[in-house]
Amino acid sequence: MKVYIREATKADLPTLKSFEQGLIRDERPFDPTIRPDPVHYYDLDVLIDDPGTFLVVAEREGELLACGYATRKTPRHYLDHDVYAYFGFMYTRPEYRGLGINGQILQVLRQWARQEGLSEIRLTVYTDNQPAIRAYKKAGFIPHLIEMRLRDDPSAEE
Repeated sequence: MKVYIREATKADLPTLKSFEQGLIRDERPFDPTIRPDPVHYYDLDVLIDDPGTFLVVAEREGELLACGYATRKTPRHYLDHDVYAYFGFMYTRPEYRGLGINGQILQVLRQWARQEGLSEIRLTVYTDNQPAIRAYKKAGFIPHLIEMRLRDDPSAEE
C-alpha cells in the first residue's frame, strides 16, 4: 500500500498519543514490567520539536496509519562510532499491518540518517515479538544483542 510519509506536526498529537497507547497495549504481553495505566513512553511534544529527532507519520487520504522516529544518540565510549541513529515509536494501526507501511517509514528514516551522516542504525524489539523481528530483518536489520533480566525478589521465596 502506497502512503504519504511526512514529518509529524503538533496537529498530529492526538493521533500520536493514541498510537503510543496502542504500542503500549501491544507490548504489554512481552513485558511484565510495564507499569499499569496510565503510562507513557514518550514526550511527544519534545520529540516533534527536537532538531535531532525526525518523527514521521504515514498518511493515506487524510488518515494517519503509522509512525516512527529516528534520533541521534551517543553510543558507549568503546564502540567504533561516535554517534548513531536510534529508531523508535514504530507503530502501525493493526488493520494496516502487513502492507509494507512500516518498511516505507524505515526507508524514510534511513534517508534521514544518511543525510545526518549516521551510518550506524539501531532499534530495540522484544525477543518474542516475531512479527516485528521479521519486518526489521526484511528491512536489513540483524539481531545484535539480547538484554537479559531477573527479578530477584526475596519475598517470593517465603
